[in-house]
Amino acid sequence: MTVIANPFDAGGYSLAEMTQAINILPNIYTRLGQMGLFRFEGITQRSSIIEQAEGVLNLLPTVPLGGAATVANRDSKSMRSFTVPWIPHDDVLTPQDIQGVRGFGVADAADPLATVMERKLTRMRAKHAQTREYMEINALRGIVKDGAGATLYNYFTEFGLQQLSVDFALGTAGTNVQAKVRDVLRKVEVELKGETMTGVQAIVAPEFFDKLISHPKVEDAYKYFSSTGAQPLREDMRRRFPFAGILFEEYNATVTLSTGATETLIPAGEGIAFPLGTMDTFVTYGAPANLIETVNTVGLPMYARQIARNDGSAIDVKTEASILPVNKRPRLAVRIFSSN
Repeated sequence: MTVIANPFDAGGYSLAEMTQAINILPNIYTRLGQMGLFRFEGITQRSSIIEQAEGVLNLLPTVPLGGAATVANRDSKSMRSFTVPWIPHDDVLTPQDIQGVRGFGVADAADPLATVMERKLTRMRAKHAQTREYMEINALRGIVKDGAGATLYNYFTEFGLQQLSVDFALGTAGTNVQAKVRDVLRKVEVELKGETMTGVQAIVAPEFFDKLISHPKVEDAYKYFSSTGAQPLREDMRRRFPFAGILFEEYNATVTLSTGATETLIPAGEGIAFPLGTMDTFVTYGAPANLIETVNTVGLPMYARQIARNDGSAIDVKTEASILPVNKRPRLAVRIFSSN
């Protein structure tokens, strides 16, 4: 197997150099990526073991000086092992990609190898970013899927839990929407179980958002919010409407699966409310690449390498990611919907 000089580094080819190249390219941020909701954590193995402790935090009473101390209760624990999926994605750079192809913004020069390679890596990175967004948004909802739409893990089933949900009944004019919001907030607060948060956000489908802001008991709040400086007649307000303690945001995203089918990330008329600022609830684990030289090393978000074919006909560009988003407290993400 022949390797060629890395166009990003005059010192020659290496996996580390190409991986660094793809990781320093401008990131194609998706919404959850922008929020930084899922913390990335590299691991050295191809699976991750999560321990669930069902213990309760108790307040400690005072005792007389020298008296017997209270004794901690033993937590009942259960363990789950999750295999990290492998997501390879390859491309090829041929002579036709370079020969006689003019460089961007250059009238009289051929497109250099480094420029073509960078464009390919940028497109490949974008596909990995979209795949990660798809996996994370589904993990947030409690069910991780792969790029084909197949279920990898149902965290409610894995941990023996039932999903929490609140029906906002936005089709009823008399619905107390503030009470519905408080119900969501209290459910999240109860399920924190020692976690921390800085607030609660809800990403909702367009149908839910439209019903919310047009509800008779929400219209005034929307009007007063716009009077604080926002201009709903001129600005897109769908990403920042705080109401009764929850920041509502329209999330209107559809992806094309590897099968060619399309899938809307938030089902019509629904949404998901979740805490912000948690320490260890939403984590994306990254395993090492499927290569000898990365065995037992800490995983990175993605890897890249280039390999020249022996007959000189092309350069294979190979990328891969081994990631698994995990929602360690699935009941913290409350499903919200309107039944009418």
